[in-house]
Amino acid sequence: MAEGGNGAGRAGPFRRLVLYIPGFDPFPARRYRELYRTEGAAQARISGYDLSVARGDSTQGWTAQARIEGQEAEARIEVLGWSDIVRASMGQGLVATYGQLARTVWTYARARAFWRLFGLRKGPMIAALYPVAVLVAELIVALVIAVLVARMAAVLVPWPVAALLGLAIIWALLLLARRLDRRIFAWYLIHDYAFTASEGGRAPAALRPRLTEFADRIERALAEPWDEVLVVGHSSGAHLAVMALADLMRRRPLPDKPPLALLTLGQVMPMVTALKGASDLRADIGQVARAPGLTWVDVTAPGDGCSFALCDPVAVAGQGGPGVTKPLILSAAFSQTLSPERLRALRHRYFRLHFQYLCAFDRPGDYEYFAITAGPRTLADRFAGRRSSPSTVRTVITPGPA
Repeated sequence: MAEGGNGAGRAGPFRRLVLYIPGFDPFPARRYRELYRTEGAAQARISGYDLSVARGDSTQGWTAQARIEGQEAEARIEVLGWSDIVRASMGQGLVATYGQLARTVWTYARARAFWRLFGLRKGPMIAALYPVAVLVAELIVALVIAVLVARMAAVLVPWPVAALLGLAIIWALLLLARRLDRRIFAWYLIHDYAFTASEGGRAPAALRPRLTEFADRIERALAEPWDEVLVVGHSSGAHLAVMALADLMRRRPLPDKPPLALLTLGQVMPMVTALKGASDLRADIGQVARAPGLTWVDVTAPGDGCSFALCDPVAVAGQGGPGVTKPLILSAAFSQTLSPERLRALRHRYFRLHFQYLCAFDRPGDYEYFAITAGPRTLADRFAGRRSSPSTVRTVITPGPA
């Protein structure tokens, strides 16, 4: 891991730029700003430090000032957004969505990935199959209701009219199901998995120019006077962060200063690297893992059923080997860092748990998002000397033969 200072003896506050890449999320950056403001205030009260958050000079970011561990620190947090791409992807009609479902299932079946991924972690695979089961069940229910209504209607009207009525009922019921999806997230998840697998593991065409923009922003940041540039990727944003960093590394060597660090949270990289077309991502992961001067910490939690908890994304992608020490694999350990009362309140709220990495812990441990992003120590210094969790899974998952 790269070296980093703790800010001791500094003439001014520690200054950090955080470049945050969200997962497959249609909401704009202000949602993350409000989450940071409210959860950061809660964490500051619990942990006994000072943290204030203010709007930045753009709609994509905000600033934070903190006094943590007796030291002053300033941070600018910018969201490297792609919510417009997500919204466009989610704007598919009913027929197109069911077509996406079929293509996505076929993509994973063709790569013979299902059982390999189940062998890593069952939770994220159950989460992946859940929307398939829900959408198929909704279609079956709609068909049954439509057939019953059409048969009754055929007594009164010609059968072509009854058949059209049945089709209209199917359409209406599926539209209703999609409208009510804000409670169960099945349609949302299908769009998420379908977008990721749309080109068999390659970065979707709509996303590639944005990844170049992300790499451009990181490159500019490294020319600015920061004490640390911290790239944070959450969920599917984790592998986007890796791709953007690899793009940058192909352009130029990383500078010694400012220190560059990568923090991946709740990652789902095996869902992509298990696909046949993900050779570029697998190579990018290996390149980032071997990059000198870069700190990479990967944080997941067994309580997060939507992530591949404690699975080394480098080893799983077949990119491990002698001398590869990144990333440091840590557990957010929800069963220890959240009180029993808090865990009960979050029970069965699986998507909220997937966002817990960005929220306050009422029994904070080594991982604490706000101290990391707004505090006076670099990521390298904070976790210096730490070893990966002994429960880390390093099973290689590669696509099956054609």
